[in-house]
Amino acid sequence: MNDKKLVLVVDDNKENLKVLGSILKENGLSPAFAQNGAKALNAIKMELPDLILLDIMMPDMDGFEVCKRLKQNAATQDIPVIFMTAKTEKEDVIQGLELGAVDYVTKPFNRQELMTRVNTHLKLKATEEKLKQAIAAKFSPSSRMI
Repeated sequence: MNDKKLVLVVDDNKENLKVLGSILKENGLSPAFAQNGAKALNAIKMELPDLILLDIMMPDMDGFEVCKRLKQNAATQDIPVIFMTAKTEKEDVIQGLELGAVDYVTKPFNRQELMTRVNTHLKLKATEEKLKQAIAAKFSPSSRMI
């Protein structure tokens, strides 16, 4: 069983994918890649990532639309999305967060800052999953005393 966390990197720039892939591998994570929004949505159907690093400015379907679709789907709505983009306007940051992203990192990014944010959101997701399991176990019919 591979317990490495899967991080999907979605970016239309091959160099960005290469750099991010090596940073994630160096930090003990398992990277997966998609070069556009449609490919990202298809990849997610095959295997749910633990976290998504999502570029905004891509051809055909931008990152905002990808995030919107993920958050509308019960199977993918809890996957943390971190936007990684050169779009630095406050309006863009606000829009990204309002669409359901957990964080927003601007390019060029600092490696250490990026990994701190990625690790923080992976830990938060794991904690949230444990809480949901504990609540479900507490309220399951088999755990009730008569």
